[in-house]
Amino acid sequence: MTQMMRAVEITKPGGPDVLQMTQREMPQAAHGQVVLKVAWAGVNRPDALQRAGAYAPPPTASDLPGLEASGEVVAIGAGVSGLALGDKVCALLPGGGYAEYVATPAAHCLPVPAGMGMKEAACLPETFFTVWSNVFMRGGLKAGERFLIHGGSSGIGTTAIQLAHAFGARVFVTAGNAEKCAACVALGAERAINYREEDFVEVMEAEGGADVILDMVGGDYIARNLKALDFEGRLVQIAFLGGPKADINFAPLMMKRLTMTGSTLRPQSDLAKAGIATELREAVWPLLDAGRVVPVMDSDFDMEDAAAAHAHMEASQHIGKIVLKIGG
Repeated sequence: MTQMMRAVEITKPGGPDVLQMTQREMPQAAHGQVVLKVAWAGVNRPDALQRAGAYAPPPTASDLPGLEASGEVVAIGAGVSGLALGDKVCALLPGGGYAEYVATPAAHCLPVPAGMGMKEAACLPETFFTVWSNVFMRGGLKAGERFLIHGGSSGIGTTAIQLAHAFGARVFVTAGNAEKCAACVALGAERAINYREEDFVEVMEAEGGADVILDMVGGDYIARNLKALDFEGRLVQIAFLGGPKADINFAPLMMKRLTMTGSTLRPQSDLAKAGIATELREAVWPLLDAGRVVPVMDSDFDMEDAAAAHAHMEASQHIGKIVLKIGG
């Protein structure tokens, strides 16, 4: 007999109200996978893009939203080692996190850090995989370098501030109001720039230029980022909230020997994501176990209120992570 579960589905492309509760068949653990009984699921910008019809899931992924969750291992597929039934983990998901059960590659699961609750652990995978792979693996951020983060009060931003600070970088951020700027400084930013009142290019040029910039805005920020970078600087692009197109003078790219790079996480291979997980376990999880880095929580919503959670995120008034209570 087929076992059913509750889930939140996208009924059609559109606004938050297209998210509706439904019944789905429970997933099975394929080779290399585990099934988690979901406790909490993180709410992220890619979920909203998928809901709006602008970010299709990979062909093999669930059509349900949800790219990260915490939960208990309740089924283990062939070829899996290192995990046991009953283990409490958090996991990067190919999709399907807005449901009572989800299947994901075992290699994308990480232990819940010491002393951390399941609610907080659900906030780790998407942002920590994204920040580590882009800022440290692609951007090569090193101790002593000047690092500028756009959107410092977002889930990505609050994670990037803490990790960069923990590894000895000088952290600068942009944010949209005094409250967000203060929150960023409290997390370890040396300077928070209110982009409504100051020009981040002028601020960074006065500091000698940024060595690495993490940008999720795009649009007219791209040309300004090139101006704000120091010689040998690296621009890492992870989103285009301001649009993917811009009129750019690329002369600074050559004159300052700059590097432009970027990535999206979801379409990468399972092997690539497993490699990121391995680095996180070795380099970052000890910081989480010790409480030196913590997820910044904004708010939580019941599973049935997923539409309200999306509306809250898209209003951009939050500081840190938004989560859905699935199983508690």
